[in-house]
Amino acid sequence: MAVTLRLPEPRFPDPRDAPVLRWGVLAPGWIAGHFVDSLHRHTDQRVVAVASRDQARAQAFADEHGVERALSSYDELVHDPEVDVVYVASPHSHHPDQALAAIAAGKHVLVEKPLARNAAEARLIVDAARAAGVLAMEAMWTRYLPHVDVLRQVLEDGLIGRPRWVTGSFATRAEVPDDHRLLNPALAGGVLLDIGIYPLSFASFVATTVGLPATPTDLQVMGSLARTGVDEQVALQVAYPGLQAQLFTSMLTPADDEARVHGEAGWVTTGPRFRGPSSVTLHVGDESATWDENRVEELDGLCFQAAALARYVEAGLTESPLHPLDEVVTVLETADEVRRRLGVRYPGE
Repeated sequence: MAVTLRLPEPRFPDPRDAPVLRWGVLAPGWIAGHFVDSLHRHTDQRVVAVASRDQARAQAFADEHGVERALSSYDELVHDPEVDVVYVASPHSHHPDQALAAIAAGKHVLVEKPLARNAAEARLIVDAARAAGVLAMEAMWTRYLPHVDVLRQVLEDGLIGRPRWVTGSFATRAEVPDDHRLLNPALAGGVLLDIGIYPLSFASFVATTVGLPATPTDLQVMGSLARTGVDEQVALQVAYPGLQAQLFTSMLTPADDEARVHGEAGWVTTGPRFRGPSSVTLHVGDESATWDENRVEELDGLCFQAAALARYVEAGLTESPLHPLDEVVTVLETADEVRRRLGVRYPGE
């Protein structure tokens, strides 16, 4: 029998085709380094400045990653007339203050995930950006990857029928000291906001793509806390109308980090490591088809979100149509409820 099953092609253009913006990086670190390197390898975006409270740290980052200028204050960066958009790469606890400062200075902002440590703080960023007429975007880079657009079309076109069940995990074995940001309550530590936000956002992506609300109708939570009081492992059952999701995140054990969507006519898998550039396999009846044509690997995929933001700015948009700000806030509302049930509260909340 001839195989007739085919997967759609991603609709995202080449990242180099995006209009060029001048970027400033606020808070140099591991993820900021990968972000800048990805832009330099795969886009024509210009990273013109990096700022840290430590001038030597900013200069070392600039030297290593080919950034034009190193600044010794965040205020200097957000008011720099040569900067169009600010990438906020600091720990979650610092996102609101730094994003709000950039917005007040009239800059567009790309804020590392999660947008803030809770929904109330996220709303402050959203409201400020809307009032200022600038674009604000959470750096949930998964939403902008080619394989996710393949999956989006599978869901939109009904190739697996009505989705009924979603699974997703992101887990790793992390052996870090108590003062590491992952275990530090003052820095909004814990596995849920660090990496668990990926499967939680993935479930929301599936629900909203097929026209369901982002707010769950039911939530079941299991988990355990680290010695510092932050969450170290979380298992969730999340329900939307007619759709259930089984999600897992941990800093105690690795996992395959595969995501699946099961529908009434078939199922589709992405992975391993669905959060980054990956493959998509569609199963319907006795047939299967796979898309696996990513042009970049792992964290080089960060370039796609930057290219998307540049296109949105050129189009005059103030938020991402692929990841609306109201949905970002709703996902954080769910995360807030998960932390409440586990007994995780950050200083100052």
